[in-house]
Amino acid sequence: MIKGAKGTILVLHLINSLIFVYLNHKHNTMYTKIFGLLLLFCSLGLFAQNEENFVPHRMTTEELSRMPDYLSDVQSSGILTPPSSPIRTAAEWEEAEALVIAWTSFPGILREIVRHAKEEVEVIIVCDNPSNVVNYLNNGDVDTTNVTLLQEDFNSIWIRDYGQWNAYTDDVDSLILVDWIYNRPRPADDAVPESISELYDLPLYQTTAPPYDLVHTGGNFMTDGLGTGFSSNLVLDENDKTIGEIDDIMEAFMGIDRYIKMPVLPYDQIHHIDMHMKLLDEETLLISEYPTGVADGPQIEANIEYIQNNFTSAFGTPYKIVRIPAPDENGTYPNQGGDYRTFTNSVFINKTVLVPVYNSQYEADALALYEALLPGYNIVGIDCNDIIPLSGALHCITKLVHTDDPLLIVHQPLTDNFDSTTTEFTVNATVQHRSDIETAQVFYRTDATQDFEPLAMEVLDPMTSSFTVNLPAQLDSTTVQYYIDATSYSGKSQVRPMPAPEGFWSFTVYNGLTEFEDTMEVVDSMNVALNLIANTSLQSIQNIYPNPIQDYFVLDVRNDNSFTSSIVLFDVNGKEVDVVYTGAIGAASQSIVYRSTHLVSGVYFLHLQSPLGLEVRKIFIE
Repeated sequence: MIKGAKGTILVLHLINSLIFVYLNHKHNTMYTKIFGLLLLFCSLGLFAQNEENFVPHRMTTEELSRMPDYLSDVQSSGILTPPSSPIRTAAEWEEAEALVIAWTSFPGILREIVRHAKEEVEVIIVCDNPSNVVNYLNNGDVDTTNVTLLQEDFNSIWIRDYGQWNAYTDDVDSLILVDWIYNRPRPADDAVPESISELYDLPLYQTTAPPYDLVHTGGNFMTDGLGTGFSSNLVLDENDKTIGEIDDIMEAFMGIDRYIKMPVLPYDQIHHIDMHMKLLDEETLLISEYPTGVADGPQIEANIEYIQNNFTSAFGTPYKIVRIPAPDENGTYPNQGGDYRTFTNSVFINKTVLVPVYNSQYEADALALYEALLPGYNIVGIDCNDIIPLSGALHCITKLVHTDDPLLIVHQPLTDNFDSTTTEFTVNATVQHRSDIETAQVFYRTDATQDFEPLAMEVLDPMTSSFTVNLPAQLDSTTVQYYIDATSYSGKSQVRPMPAPEGFWSFTVYNGLTEFEDTMEVVDSMNVALNLIANTSLQSIQNIYPNPIQDYFVLDVRNDNSFTSSIVLFDVNGKEVDVVYTGAIGAASQSIVYRSTHLVSGVYFLHLQSPLGLEVRKIFIE
């Protein structure tokens, strides 16, 4: 039996071909019989799709005609006015209690999601036949421990778009759910948030009645958890409201006080930003990268340039941009008829991140990049070849329910230090819980083979729930690894990064040139290199992570003059090993990824060369 989106397309092509054959040979009895049998086979194939509740991600022509009537008859059962308390919408990487999916088409993919998600959270499966779901899970060696079957009506698998959003009153006080008008005329889908609200006994605020009525879709929204939201201009196109009116609704119901919107992409037919970008933390954007001039590459780069030129992260610093190749489909991209494949359509589930993969040449590199960017997280690839022809993958078919008892830790990780006068390294963090914080500590080490040592943080400002501590001075070329641990007066504990101590932040201390630079004739003047290392506002490799390096490392670089630069890797003997990067480096922070699996363990040196001169950095590869 032919299943999946590709199967449906194949069946339609077969029927078209059979009709052509029949019309040209309809007087031939043999052809007539073959036509009848094959037409029956194809019909059964299409019937199988209908049995699977196969509903496309895109809006159909028939749905488009029904949209006005649907919008005029939106049903509401929740609270139709904004919360009276200040609101903060949670970021995806914050602590979750449950993951919600809708069990319909593509059960093989859904089963793999359940397999891994239930190790982290309760999995809520919205379904119409619980016994069939249980049997399918069991047949794939997935039991129903930590799984809840919720028998409710629904229309489609695309729960990211119609599911509930999680927000907190007063930053970390009470969990509420927020529900927009779904931008598809699928009323059963649009009612699912009400079922989740009832299941968890959480208040449901709905933007479904004037003047707060808002049509929106979950795949076209992401937030940093600190009041900044991102969307494409689809949200403007689908609402008969001004930008200011939309911004006001998002601020009133979700606490989004800075709403960044970007032009839609020409080849992404659903215009959802989760198909080409992913917020990994408060300041890091993972971006799909196409070959120069291909598909949506030019518009994506224009959008990123717009963000870099007009906005900074919540910490007041440029966003870190990390690019990940957009995989092709047998050599073709969306502008050439290929599927809209993406590695950014991933989903955080506490300490696990599920990443869509496609048996692509880029798959191993993509997963390794996630591991480099998110040390300690369990990075799991799930084959999404069957579902991606519908312009959706893992993020599109999952939705989180966050914890009702959050302990929030916000910290901007320290970057490599070049100031030889620095005697201590200050770690600041915002740490919040509704019962207040009893203890906050930084655990650090300078030897990866040793245990972390704790340092108590002190209250810096009780009004902003900020804490601080100074890490001790370090010798030149020392790498410091650290994480934050906090406990509330109610006994709630949390760490950040969430996988700590397996996951941690790191930075390296550079107090001057090493013996390698003293012996190599690689610069015209040692003063030039010293000046550049001290004068990082002109040009610098701002950070290298993870450190120590294993399979990959990421360089955060900037060049205030936007010169063309080269980054070359040398071994300890001064021999050139590889050219890591050649090209323009702009004033905004830019991340460059390098695969180091071919290198033997040891010490290496990176040379950043531009018209300004040379900067030299020491790295360690395990």
